[in-house]
Amino acid sequence: MDVTPVTRVSGALLFRPRPHRDERGFFSRTFDADIIRAAGLDPAAFVQDSLSRSVRGVIRGMHIRRGAGESKLVRCSYGAIFDVIVDLRPASPTYGNWESITLRDDEQVTLYVPAGCAHGFQALTDPADVSYRIDRPHDPAEDVSIAFNDPELAISWPLAASVVSPRDKEAPSLEQAKALLAA
Repeated sequence: MDVTPVTRVSGALLFRPRPHRDERGFFSRTFDADIIRAAGLDPAAFVQDSLSRSVRGVIRGMHIRRGAGESKLVRCSYGAIFDVIVDLRPASPTYGNWESITLRDDEQVTLYVPAGCAHGFQALTDPADVSYRIDRPHDPAEDVSIAFNDPELAISWPLAASVVSPRDKEAPSLEQAKALLAA
């Protein structure tokens, strides 16, 4: 498994496995505690696994948590997604930057999203399954959403948004979200 930094977001990492392919399909290791540890992360810190399934065009995000935030490992286990992270850590050298990465099931790449970064994605296939490994149990009282179409972020989503949750439709602007995070 190769580990590479995400250039525009300090501390974000991509874990690229080397799937074994043959006439049956492929086999891929998607989590390796020794590799996670060698990348400077504590593999035991991840305490919750979740899975979402989305239809093509769905946008989920942009989401972040108040307080200590949450770090997560994100992987598209089936289909493909346009994944976006935004660095909202005021002390970070890449504060305000965002990066997009296409995650696909045929590669099984995992994206490490550091605490303090907003995260969201758009499903490029029907369906797209996304696996999350999170370092803190979910607490809805800490949830903050940011408008996925905020003009300050100017994210170029590849497809028209087919479905967006009420929470994400009503999400505040980036500036309003920053105020919520600072409170």
